[in-house]
Amino acid sequence: MSRDSIFSKLRSTTSALKKRAPYPDYDISVVHSAPRLEGGDLWDIFARNFKAVSGRTMTSVEELAAFLTADVSKHGYCDPALFESIGSKLVAAGLTVETEFDRSRYDDYQFGITRGTGAIAESGTLIIDDFRTSHRLAALSPWIHVACIQHSEVVRTIPDAIASFGDCPNIIWVTGPSKTADVEGILIEGVHGPGEQIALLI
Repeated sequence: MSRDSIFSKLRSTTSALKKRAPYPDYDISVVHSAPRLEGGDLWDIFARNFKAVSGRTMTSVEELAAFLTADVSKHGYCDPALFESIGSKLVAAGLTVETEFDRSRYDDYQFGITRGTGAIAESGTLIIDDFRTSHRLAALSPWIHVACIQHSEVVRTIPDAIASFGDCPNIIWVTGPSKTADVEGILIEGVHGPGEQIALLI
């Protein structure tokens, strides 16, 4: 069966689901983690909680360039919309940056720099989606992923993030580097996604 015929069948089967079901009702006041929300500035709260799940936060391109250089990660992808403000500075620092992601060479990219859709202060979670992220594979396949976030895109709680979902069909929540654990509880990072997850404040 061809790819087109599979997707055609899927579309016809789900055509009755044009309107999304409403989210279930719940008491927002009882689902917050008050200790994780201590503090005043949402970026600072996010940064603290993101670091707690092995993520890294940065506030300048110079800091990012120094990290990539020290890690000997000198070749990567940058969202074309971010090249002037970020990619060009990395090139000036001696790194090689491409603005087109070649899926057939996904193993060649040591880092990927994409726009993030937002961040959740409460859980230390980055949000990426297909509307704002230029190339999903560039966010998921390199060992180092850099999600660029504006201060205004940091929301306070998980319910706030759910309320701002919008119409994007693909939304990914990233809480630190990818992780998995075996039955003995041994945690391994970077198995099925980035081993270094960076949130860059822009």
